[in-house]
Amino acid sequence: MATQASRSAGRLMLSPAVILLLLWMIVPLAMTLYFSTLRYNLLMPGMETFAGFENYRYFFTDPAFWPALFNTLTLVLGVLAITTLGGIALALLLDQPMWGQGIVRILVIAPFFVMPTVSALVWKNMMMNPVNGLFAWIARTLGFQPFDFFAQAPLFSIILIVAWQWLPFATLILLTALQSLDSEQMEAAEMDGAGWGSRFWHLVLPHLSRAITVVILIQTIFILSVFAEILVTTNGGPGTASTTLTFLVYMQSMLQFDVGLGSAGGIVAVILANIVAIFLMRAIGKNLET
Repeated sequence: MATQASRSAGRLMLSPAVILLLLWMIVPLAMTLYFSTLRYNLLMPGMETFAGFENYRYFFTDPAFWPALFNTLTLVLGVLAITTLGGIALALLLDQPMWGQGIVRILVIAPFFVMPTVSALVWKNMMMNPVNGLFAWIARTLGFQPFDFFAQAPLFSIILIVAWQWLPFATLILLTALQSLDSEQMEAAEMDGAGWGSRFWHLVLPHLSRAITVVILIQTIFILSVFAEILVTTNGGPGTASTTLTFLVYMQSMLQFDVGLGSAGGIVAVILANIVAIFLMRAIGKNLET
C-alpha cells in the first residue's frame, strides 16, 4: 500500500510538468494542422475559407517540392557521411598521446559552439568568396581560376558548412566511446600479429557501432531543419539548387504570406522527420540487441 501511495504521489507531482509539456507540443501542432486546411493568406485578412486537403495537393504538385526533397536527403546523407567518417578519424587521432592534447581537443570541438548564422557568414565571406576568400587566394597562388562555390556548387557548399559545424559533435561522442575500449583486447590482438587495419575493423569499429548510430540519429533530426545556413549563403538558389523542405516552407509562408500552404508544408516536413527518426530508432534498437 505504501509503495502504491508513493507511486501515486510521484505521478501527481509530475503531472503539471507533463501536462505543460504536452500542451507545449500539441497546441502548436494542432494549430498548424488547422491552418493547413484553410485558404489563409496574410495579405487578405478576414478572407479565410476551408480548403480541406487542397494545400497538401498544391504542395506536392509544386515544381519546387521534389527538388527540395532531393536536396534535403542529399544534405542529410552528405553531412552524415563527412561527419561520421571524419569523426572516426579525428577520434582515433585525438585518442593518441600527444603534446598539448587538451588544447587540440578544445580547438577541434570549438566549431560546435559557433552560431549557425555566424558560421555561414564566416564561410561565405572569408573562406568561399570567389574574390577575397581563402580558397580563392589558394587557387590563384597555385595558378588556378578561383571557384565560385555558391554559384557553381551551392548545395555542396552548404553541406561543407553544416558538416564543419557538426563534426565536433560526432568527434566528441566517438572519442568518448573509443576511450571505453578495453586496451587489453587491443594489446592481445597486436601480440597475436593482427595489423592496425585488422584491429580497427574487428575491434574498434564494432565497439563504436552504438556511438555511430547515436550520432546519426541526433544529427539527422537537426540537419533536417537546417535553415540559417541556406538563408545567409544562397537564399535557396540559384533557382531551387539549394532549396530544402524547411526553406521551401519558409518561402511559401513568409515570402508569399500563405499561412495555409506553409502549414501544410510544415506538416509534411514533420511527417518526414518522424519517418526518418522511427527508421533510425529501429536500426539502433537492432544494434543494441546484438
